[in-house]
Amino acid sequence: MRNKILVALTLAAGCVAVPALAQDDLAAQGEKVWKRCAACHMIGDGAENRVGPELNGLIGRTAGTVEDFKYSDAMKKAGEDGLVWDNDKLFAYLENPKAMVPGTKMAFAGLKKEEDRHAVVAYIDTHGGEQ
Repeated sequence: MRNKILVALTLAAGCVAVPALAQDDLAAQGEKVWKRCAACHMIGDGAENRVGPELNGLIGRTAGTVEDFKYSDAMKKAGEDGLVWDNDKLFAYLENPKAMVPGTKMAFAGLKKEEDRHAVVAYIDTHGGEQ
């Protein structure tokens, strides 16, 4: 119950950072939301590129740089212009991918609920990356 209260307070405050105490619960919730992403992306052991790139180690990675994945010119340019994925940028991207990177080939419209975006970011963050 305490973790849910901390998450609710964090979400209500509009913060992207989540208290460490609640991170495990949030990541578990994110695994459920992840099912929407799994149609195009893989994450975890044995992950491979599919319609979208595999997302292991996404946090800290320059956008458009997964080997052997054919990114849109827009995503490659975003990376060349300095887009490096961190929790805040990923949170913003997941709300409306085409608004953040116009021309991306990611067809997903986005996650409109803040709590879903927080949860998915926490889940992705459990799969490596630079902190």
